[in-house]
Amino acid sequence: MTIGSRLRAERSRLGLSQTDFAALCGVAKNTQLNYEKDERSPDAAYLLAAGQAGVDVHFVIFGSTADGQTGPLDAFEREVLDYLRGLNDYDKETIRRMAYSMAEVTKLH
Repeated sequence: MTIGSRLRAERSRLGLSQTDFAALCGVAKNTQLNYEKDERSPDAAYLLAAGQAGVDVHFVIFGSTADGQTGPLDAFEREVLDYLRGLNDYDKETIRRMAYSMAEVTKLH
């Protein structure tokens, strides 16, 4: 994947048209199109605005998330993470141990 294709994927993930996304990032629709077609490269001001709009800028630039994943969280992962963030520390630790145990069992099969 290229920067343009990852940028397009992030825009789509956010459910925004090129026109709406371009406006959020302070550029014209044609500029957005050129970024997504890899005919131009976005500058820092654009990437900052994109990040504020919810884009995973690390993924757009490097092709992986800051934690090493190869893509942004999908809807299911975001939902589970939102639930996890709302738990107290004791319950978070319980979930961590449960997930570890389930992963270990999966490795055996």
